Amino acid sequence: MRPLRHQAAVSLCFFFLAALLISPIYAQDKPEAPRPQSRPDAAPNAGPQASSATQGEEISLAAAIRLARANSTIYNAALTEAGSAHEDRTQARDALLPQVAYNNQYLYTQANELGQVRFIANNAVHEYLSQGNVHESIDVAAVANYRRAAAAASAARARAEIASRGLVVTVVHAYFAAIAAQNKLDAAGRAAEEGDHFLDLTKQLEHGGEVAHSDTIKAELQAQDRRRQLEEARLALLNARLDLAVLIFPNFQDHFILTENLAASAPLPTFEEIEQQAARDNPDLRAAFATVDMTNHDLAAARAEYLPSLGLDYFYGIDAAQFSTSTTVAGQKLSNLGSSALASLNFPVWNWGATQSRVRQTQLQKKQAKLELSFTQRKLVAEVRSLYAEAETSLNQLAGLKRSAELAAESQRLTTLRYQGGEATVLEVVDSQNAFVQASNNYQDGAVRYRVALANLQTLTGVLTTP
Repeated sequence: MRPLRHQAAVSLCFFFLAALLISPIYAQDKPEAPRPQSRPDAAPNAGPQASSATQGEEISLAAAIRLARANSTIYNAALTEAGSAHEDRTQARDALLPQVAYNNQYLYTQANELGQVRFIANNAVHEYLSQGNVHESIDVAAVANYRRAAAAASAARARAEIASRGLVVTVVHAYFAAIAAQNKLDAAGRAAEEGDHFLDLTKQLEHGGEVAHSDTIKAELQAQDRRRQLEEARLALLNARLDLAVLIFPNFQDHFILTENLAASAPLPTFEEIEQQAARDNPDLRAAFATVDMTNHDLAAARAEYLPSLGLDYFYGIDAAQFSTSTTVAGQKLSNLGSSALASLNFPVWNWGATQSRVRQTQLQKKQAKLELSFTQRKLVAEVRSLYAEAETSLNQLAGLKRSAELAAESQRLTTLRYQGGEATVLEVVDSQNAFVQASNNYQDGAVRYRVALANLQTLTGVLTTP
């Protein structure tokens, strides 16, 4: 029995030794368990922006505008319209140039008793045509149509520029609204922490007999309000980031970091600069002028129907009874290759007044286009003044809003200290907390308002003012 026990002990030692050798290898091959991810609402001031602060693509305002232009369906539809109008212009231009075609045709005609054709319009019982044709049509209406297509292409480019500038306003508003929502969430987090701190303070003072229980109740109600405001701010940030993500990403994602500083100073150009740029480079005016130009060419094309048109044709090839370049007649080889030219001049005589009707129709369209041009010019003058006044007003208020937020924060701190010292009431502390949250939110809204006002000005000038 002792040898068996000795052998069993050796086997057991060998087993433990093998287990010690294999366990590190098994530990390396075993997949690592996923680590728990922190929730965005794990901290009072955490949110989607904070959760993606350590990862995600950094997006500047210029990058957001570039991405939005690549992914916007409305803007790309305007680009498609402009591209299509450009191709219409190309096709109208090509219609003015000589056209080359190669025609092949076989004609069979029933023969009479003498073996000749029964229809005098045909040349032989079996007739083969294989010839090239150069055709040119000289028509005043075609020239007017080309010029009209060129004006339409210019109008389409102007509308694409309008869509581009309008998209900039949308992106700027969504971009800075997301940043403002993050700042509001931070402020709401600080307010919630301050509310909890004030609740703890009132409990301590009540325990020491320095304040009444009503102060603790008021502080607890205030703390609950601050926590609800924090949840609303977190939801507002989520929605703002989702709105921006839909604008700029082709495939939805919410892992990105906004790099612009909403508090950075963005200068406001002078009114004279805005007015000059708007008059020189406004797409609405360009589109209106191009529309008037289109109606002028429409009228010219309609009037051209009163004029004659000239057609020129040149043919080269075969038109013979045999499909060959030569034929033999009475022992003599003759070439079937030849050429011919044709000129036709067509005079319009009578079409029951259709041409006159089209002329009147285009005259009405021209009158309407001129009215719209005049309205666009007046509207531009009004928009320059209105949008500049909006930007100037928001800029003037921005410094005061920032100062109010700073004073409200200091007032909250001092009022809490006075309450702790027995010199202020609980209502004063609550009012100071409400004033801080309101002033902070007002400053963020004012900063967004100014940035959007600058973006609205660029719809007139084409220049986006940035820090």
